[in-house]
Formats: sequence, C-alpha cells, structure tokens
Amino acid sequence: MRRDPLPGSGSSNVQPALTGRRGPQAPPLRLKRKCPPPSSSASHWPLPAPGALGVDSSATTGVAGHSEFRVGSRAGALQGPGATSGLLQDRDVQLSKALSYALRHGALKLGLPMRADGFVPLDALLQLPQFCGFSAEDVRRVVDTNQKQRFALQPGDPSTGPLIRANQGHSLQVPELELMPLETPQALPLTLVHGTFWRHWPSILLKGLSCRGRTHIHLAPGLPGDPGVISGIRPNCEVAVFIDGPLALADGVPFFLSANGVILTPGNADGFLLPKYFKEALQLRPTRKSLSLAGDEETERQRGPKHSARGKRMTQQ
Repeated sequence: MRRDPLPGSGSSNVQPALTGRRGPQAPPLRLKRKCPPPSSSASHWPLPAPGALGVDSSATTGVAGHSEFRVGSRAGALQGPGATSGLLQDRDVQLSKALSYALRHGALKLGLPMRADGFVPLDALLQLPQFCGFSAEDVRRVVDTNQKQRFALQPGDPSTGPLIRANQGHSLQVPELELMPLETPQALPLTLVHGTFWRHWPSILLKGLSCRGRTHIHLAPGLPGDPGVISGIRPNCEVAVFIDGPLALADGVPFFLSANGVILTPGNADGFLLPKYFKEALQLRPTRKSLSLAGDEETERQRGPKHSARGKRMTQQ
C-alpha cells in the first residue's frame, strides 16, 4: 500500500524493509531524581513508590568483601498486604550497607570530615548522593534496630549537629576509636573464635589469620547463635578457629573490646595472628566436626563438601 511522505521527510515514499536486524537505537531516556535536602530535624521521609529505590554495588572498593553502595533504581514492585513493611525493611538494609561503606572504608574518598574517634556529622553524610531519599530518622531507626550494633549516634554540638560512626570494622585508620584494652588473661573472654570459609582455610592454616585490609582481626566470644554473641562472626561461616588468647597476649599481641562486643586484635607487626595461637578448629557446615590443625596432606583430606554460596565458589578457592 502506498503512503504519502510525511511533511519534511523528503520526496521519497519508499518504506524500509523489515529485517531481523535493528539499526542504532537511541539511548533510553534517564530522568534525574531531585532530592530535597535532608534535615536532621525532619520527621520520617515519605516512602517512595514500590521499587523506586535499590542498591547498585557495581563499584567495588578493594576491601575484602565490601562494595561501594549507591542508591539506584530497580525494576519491580512489591504487592500485597506486607508491601510497605517489606519495602521499609529493604530500604533499611540498603541504608545499613551504605552506612557501613561510608563510615568504615569510604569517608575520605567521599570527602566526609571524620574525627579522630571515627564520628562524622550526620548532616554531611546525608548530603551525599548515596543517601538521597534517606532522612535522619531513617538513620536513627537503622542504628537503633541493627542487631549487630554496628553504629553509634552522638548528639554533637550546635556547630556539627548529630554525629554518627561505625563501632568497628574500619579499613581507615581511626586512632581514637573507643576500644577497651584487654590487657590480662582474666580480661579476655573464655572463648575467642574467628569465623571463616572453606576457601580461606588452607591459607589460614599456613599463614594464620589476617586483617585483610582492615585495621583489626575480628573475634567473637562464642559461635553464631550463642548467648551474648552480638557481632564479630558471620552466621553463615563454615569454619570456626578458636584462639589461645592468653598465649598470644603473653607474646605481646594486643586485644581490644569494641562498643558492640567484638574482640579486636591487629595481630603481629605484619597483621597476622599466627597458627601457633590456634587451639582448635571446628567445621560448622553441613555438620559440626573437629578439624585437624596439621595442614598439608591432612588439610587436603578434610576439605569441606564442595558447595557454592554464590554459584561459583569451590570449597578451597
């Protein structure tokens, strides 16, 4: 069927043939969100439409297991009676991760004025693009409800307003972080344990525990789920390494207690807690059993079952 040319389209009325190939496509239109400036005195920020906020973790930081979290967009909408509650929980997880990165690892890169004790002004934090759409009340709720007590808020003074910091887990140097020295064997918990994964176990047996880019090695006073264990050990860890604290202390290895109950040590001058301080090791998954500390051939025989938490992880990689 013949069609007249559209005005301004030239004299040709020949229609292009349809093929299986597509020509160059115009880039999708991206609308820039405008975020009202946050205020520390604001009431709860209105919840966005379902699916409006997400986390973009594509930019890694180089700190073991951590990413630079940014608020982004995500497709899909929550439906049903629990939609608002689920969205709030999802936003809180996003906010907690963004706070962890900014306060533990990225403050200098992000231009935050961090004090020697690790506190930064909350208003300055909320001005960052990563926190667009979050309010001071959102932050307070996450701090109050975080089961691992990762963060602390402080009133500050009129010149700074409220202050926030991470209680531990820094890769940044925080010289005046409020840590209580544990200077005698009696001050140490009866149990000191570090949780890890099968892929790290051969290296740990050979070299010891490492700070891995952070300022301290993290220890807990018990296994996941034990009474009094708030933080310091991941609930999904596969291997538990029990530490002889008094022996390490006698050799000059310092230990500290953080505000949220994590026992911290910088290890030796190279940042390692050597294998000679290992009392025992325990496989936690899929069943619990004792592990040998012999290493070499014995380590090969006791490798855990091959499995993948993220689809690609081999047992000892």
